[in-house]
Amino acid sequence: MDYVLLAAILILLLIGVLMVYSASSVWSEYKFGDAFFYLKRQVLFAIVGLIGIWVMVKIPYFKWVNMAVTIYIVCILLLVALFIPGIGMVRGGANSWIGVGAFSIQPSEFMKLGLILLFAKILPTRQHDLPFLFKGFFPMLGLIVFPFGLIMLQPDLGTGLVLVLTGMLLLFIAGAKISHFIGLAVMGLVALAGLIISAPYRISRIQAFLDPWEDPLGDGFQIIQSLYAIGPGGLMGMGFGNSMQKYFYLPEPQTDFIFSVMAEELGLIGGSFILFLFFVIVWRGILIAVHSQDLSASLVAFGITSMIMVQVMINISVVIGLIPVTGITLPLLSYGGSSLTLTLVSFGILLNISRYATIK
Repeated sequence: MDYVLLAAILILLLIGVLMVYSASSVWSEYKFGDAFFYLKRQVLFAIVGLIGIWVMVKIPYFKWVNMAVTIYIVCILLLVALFIPGIGMVRGGANSWIGVGAFSIQPSEFMKLGLILLFAKILPTRQHDLPFLFKGFFPMLGLIVFPFGLIMLQPDLGTGLVLVLTGMLLLFIAGAKISHFIGLAVMGLVALAGLIISAPYRISRIQAFLDPWEDPLGDGFQIIQSLYAIGPGGLMGMGFGNSMQKYFYLPEPQTDFIFSVMAEELGLIGGSFILFLFFVIVWRGILIAVHSQDLSASLVAFGITSMIMVQVMINISVVIGLIPVTGITLPLLSYGGSSLTLTLVSFGILLNISRYATIK
């Protein structure tokens, strides 16, 4: 097993648990009367995820690939179930959760892994068809577009983008023509413009991205407060637990904007160390993909690595103001049960593949 990859995962997980407590303690005390509310739940999620890693390391990856069609269909059914009255739960304006009481899951998170496994099963036998637009490329594209459409109905643009970009990267390395992606990019930009125009809040986010100070107490509030957190961090940071922005300035800082609090408390050095650990994960993931014993294993390894890489890039870009605000968690670090457990389970599969890879 790749112990370098495992070490990077565990270190990030530990940092994430500590930072969830630091970022959430003030808000948790105010909202629930318990400064450890989010910490206790995150520790529980981490334990479940670590059990998931252990199970996935023990089960050969190809068993999951063989079940890929069933897993994909179940994920689709869960996405559809979100729109059945009494089943779907609305949080933060998005109908993205299924649950009873305090227990809930986010089906779109599991759809990302379901798509990766499905492509790993189908593409090795359909690889020779990929260069053909209607015979190979479009059918594979449909397997991405359909769940993306269901996710956008929630709506959840962040998770949808991760799903689409991960799928596109898999098609690219499997042999699809670059010309197909150029044409698709043009259509994608048109579709994205349509999605933005169709929802007024997305237009507001674009305007806030271009000039957050135009509406500093409205749509520009999050990015301004995020930059206010990152700036004072300096080289060494203000120290663990000493963030000022978590005092009701940065909304729920334990989720999408947890890196802002990290930069404020740990400084440039701490933030750079976290990014370095993500670099190690991507580096080891690509090595595993390149040295895997078969194409299915390579596709699963590359898909999981791409999913993490895309999610990290989007989250960090939002936090530092490079792209408009998009609700998406930072893997292993942000608070969230579905995201954390799915990420750890995915890493378990990647670690299992590393047992069969011939990395020198």
